[in-house]
Amino acid sequence: MAKKTHSDPAISTNRKARFRYEILEKLECGVVLQGSEVKSLREGHASIEEAFCRIERGELWLIGAHIGPYSHARTQTHEPTQKRKLLVHKSELRRLLPKVEQKGLTLVALRLYFNDRGIAKITIGLGRGKTLGDKRQTLKERDHKREMDRATKHR
Repeated sequence: MAKKTHSDPAISTNRKARFRYEILEKLECGVVLQGSEVKSLREGHASIEEAFCRIERGELWLIGAHIGPYSHARTQTHEPTQKRKLLVHKSELRRLLPKVEQKGLTLVALRLYFNDRGIAKITIGLGRGKTLGDKRQTLKERDHKREMDRATKHR
C-alpha cells in the first residue's frame, strides 16, 4: 500500500498498468466514497494495482480497488474491495462505450489522488494489452535509458 508523500500528491498509483497496457487516452473521474473510506485514503491506505473499470447499466464502476479499513472507525466500516461508482459526464461515457466494447481495449485505473479542493479523483486510462514482445521492448528501452543516465552522470 502506497503512503502519501510530499513530492507526489497521489494516494496510490498503478505502476504496472503502463507496463501491461499501452494507454491510448486518459480520463479524470470523481469517486463516490463513504466517510470511513475518505479518512482511510487520507491515511494512505489504498491500492489500485488490480483495479479496472466497467460500464454497467449506463454507469461507470471501479472494481478491484482496495481501500483499507479506517483505523479509528467505530462499528460501521466499509468493505475494502467493494465496487465504487465513478462520476463522469454522460457524453464522456457515451464516447467511451464503443471503445470499451472493442476487442482488446479496457479501462484501467492509473492514479488515485485528492485534487486541490480535497475531492477524491481517479485517473483512468483506455488501454490495449501489450504482447510479450512489447513488454520486452519496454524493458529494453528502460534499461537503455538507465544506462544512458548513468553514463551522463559519471561524466
